[in-house]
Amino acid sequence: MPVSPVSPPATASTATASTAASHGSRSASTLAPMLAPLFAHYDTVVLPAWTGPGWHAGRQLAHEALDGASGQPRPDQRFRAMACARQLFVFARAGNLDHARTLFGSLQRYFGDGAGAWIYSVDAAGAALDVTRDLYTHAFVIFAAAHYFRAAGDPQALTVLRHTVDVVEQRFANGNGLYHAALAEDFGDSGAGVLQNPIMHLTEAYLAALAATGDSGFATRLRALASAVHDTFVDPATGCIAELPQGAAGNRIEPGHQFEWYALVKTSPALFDGTPLPAALERAYAFARRFGVSDEDTMGVPAALRADGDLLDGAQRIWAQTEFARALGIRGTIGGDESALRDLARWIGAFRVRFLHPLGWHEVLAPDGSVSRAEMPSTTPYHLLTAYDALRALP
Repeated sequence: MPVSPVSPPATASTATASTAASHGSRSASTLAPMLAPLFAHYDTVVLPAWTGPGWHAGRQLAHEALDGASGQPRPDQRFRAMACARQLFVFARAGNLDHARTLFGSLQRYFGDGAGAWIYSVDAAGAALDVTRDLYTHAFVIFAAAHYFRAAGDPQALTVLRHTVDVVEQRFANGNGLYHAALAEDFGDSGAGVLQNPIMHLTEAYLAALAATGDSGFATRLRALASAVHDTFVDPATGCIAELPQGAAGNRIEPGHQFEWYALVKTSPALFDGTPLPAALERAYAFARRFGVSDEDTMGVPAALRADGDLLDGAQRIWAQTEFARALGIRGTIGGDESALRDLARWIGAFRVRFLHPLGWHEVLAPDGSVSRAEMPSTTPYHLLTAYDALRALP
């Protein structure tokens, strides 16, 4: 059922925290009634929006964003391959294979070269706009193709997956165990260097590819990648994975990414066992929980911290909230941490009140709870789904 839009009065969020705290020890099963409204909102509000007003029938693509107040499409300036791939993942997981099949065709028609290389975006008319070869985009194509193959059994999805992996390994690899974040159209050096975020999503994509294909080569690459990420991005003092390589000017810690990495690695413990990343992420989780969740009532996660834990950017993006929830659920069930389940109970109540509304969601809140970005991008259902999938799986 849809939830009501509320900018959180202190009484509502305080009541949520008090109720959760009063329950003391909490098992995952007792959270099911609290989670049900979130799942119902996703199934009855979020998903239908992207086959209804969010669907551009002429382009056979999702609009880039819906207006938060009206639920109607905002004017399209571009369509991104990454956004199409995320929508493909969402509808493959939802079992709407007809819509997924259409998205899979549009992904190839607008953005691919047929040999595993992808451009970043097309314009509103469907013509090539940004022809950058972007690792983030390629990672999401692999991720979506893996999930589409598992859902539909379409052999073309495996072809797309393997061709894209070949391009990533042959073109993006930097020779030091990592990958260029972006390259020019001809795969020449664009000066982008290596960045944490696209490599994290490549890790996610290779985990999905391993599950879809059973190819042990993905496991080998993931273990090597984990060690390279540790050596390049992990802050020795905190265990956190920084956005830029250690020593780079202007570096920062994003709590949401600590929680996201934690979830990815902790759900495949045998695969990553023996690499230095799991131990680092235990410390990163503790750091992000201590410094990145300062308000125990709202459980809001800010965008960025300095390496010493001081706040750098207090904006609360919805994806960081969902990654916190995913990490809490995994830590509580796999790790047996009852305090994480108590945190999750507080998070559920606060998130529902603060971020969800009858037409969808608020994309970004200011620290005081006011809405600072109201439009609803087509990419966000992916974030909701990955968190909700983990929470649906709670025993």
